[in-house]
Amino acid sequence: MTIEIFMPMHPPTVTHHDKKMAVKNGKPIMYDSTELKATKSKLTAYLAKYIPERPYMGAVRLIVKWCFDNTGTKHRDGEPKTTKPDTDNLEKALKDCMTRLHFWKDDAQVASEVSEKFWSSVPGVYIRIEEMQC
Repeated sequence: MTIEIFMPMHPPTVTHHDKKMAVKNGKPIMYDSTELKATKSKLTAYLAKYIPERPYMGAVRLIVKWCFDNTGTKHRDGEPKTTKPDTDNLEKALKDCMTRLHFWKDDAQVASEVSEKFWSSVPGVYIRIEEMQC
């Protein structure tokens, strides 16, 4: 089973690193900031339309292309984006949302991952999920 998604949107700039910390009973507790909650809600709303009929059960390959708006910049379509946010931080929030929506049982199933950032006149997030064959 393979799923391909393009979510036309301005990719989030708030990432997993935007967690907050509090101390409860002398122990540190990490929680999502208001901005990170909003980002996860936005991703969840877009992804909800694409939930598979059954979750992936085995190893999956996840390919994500983050297309950031180049309007008003000097950047060309397809030019790699080399500034923040970092791809690994973007991926964490995305995979958390996909796990919560039951794209798979656990994001540990993502055995192969390609994550790229580009400048684009059409902002959005392209996602391809495919089963890996043994």
